[in-house]
Amino acid sequence: MQKDININKIGFVGLGVMGMSMFKNLAKCKEFSVQGFDNDNSKLSTLQNMSLKQASNIEEIYKKNDLIITCLPGGKQVENLYYEKNAMSFIKKNQIIIDMSTSQPDLMLKLEKDLKIKDAFIADAPIARTRQAAIDATLAIMVGATNDIFKKIKPILKLMGTEIIHCGPVGTGQFTKIINNMILFQNVLALSEASKIAEHYKIDTEILFKNISNCSGDSFALKNHGLNSIAQDNFPKPAFSVKYAQKDLSYALEMAGQMGLSTPGSATINNLFNKAIKEGYGDLYFPVIKKIL
Repeated sequence: MQKDININKIGFVGLGVMGMSMFKNLAKCKEFSVQGFDNDNSKLSTLQNMSLKQASNIEEIYKKNDLIITCLPGGKQVENLYYEKNAMSFIKKNQIIIDMSTSQPDLMLKLEKDLKIKDAFIADAPIARTRQAAIDATLAIMVGATNDIFKKIKPILKLMGTEIIHCGPVGTGQFTKIINNMILFQNVLALSEASKIAEHYKIDTEILFKNISNCSGDSFALKNHGLNSIAQDNFPKPAFSVKYAQKDLSYALEMAGQMGLSTPGSATINNLFNKAIKEGYGDLYFPVIKKIL
């Protein structure tokens, strides 16, 4: 059945910090007709000003398009879309849903089960890397899907990213993203601690991090979050905020808790996120935890 699926029209739901840039990159490809939707009317006005297609409501997005991409703040919003705003009722036979939000793996399995009843398909494809990567179409995208669906959607995902990773069946993309972020947050804490120590010893953090980038302490976090944010005391808004980071971390803590596993590193980060939010930093770029150490 999947071989008979033709993708000509793409609907995109969620035009936020990452989603808007991803949508623009999709719209550059003349092979597809691309239509966007967001609950924020100002985002729809942005599309109109750029002469890009926008939908007037959720029902239109699902009824007019072959493939739907969602890029929402988290699992709560994804679940709300399909089960409270009733997007599930608009799903068509052979339609493909790609959730590029960061959501719970269990939610993806629930959606897969319900979509099968409608002869439709789902892939979870959360994104990694920076806001600039979304602009440049150089995202890393972790995909959970059947082999057939992965082959169908990979050319579309390559319009938004350079690393398209098939992690396994539905749910594994989200699992990989959640664990990735758990590791990233702990790296950023180590870099923040290093920066604080360096400052007290009158060592330039930027020079320190550049030197370490040639040593065993090098990492993606050092090159991006360390040099561009922590060393510069640059914690912009909007970006991947403390609140969003804590949401992603909560999924890792939830999965560990379900298995009775201890994760002291993640618990420490979560406490720091709570403190950062309490002190008014919740909407700033998450490496701002440096300020509360």
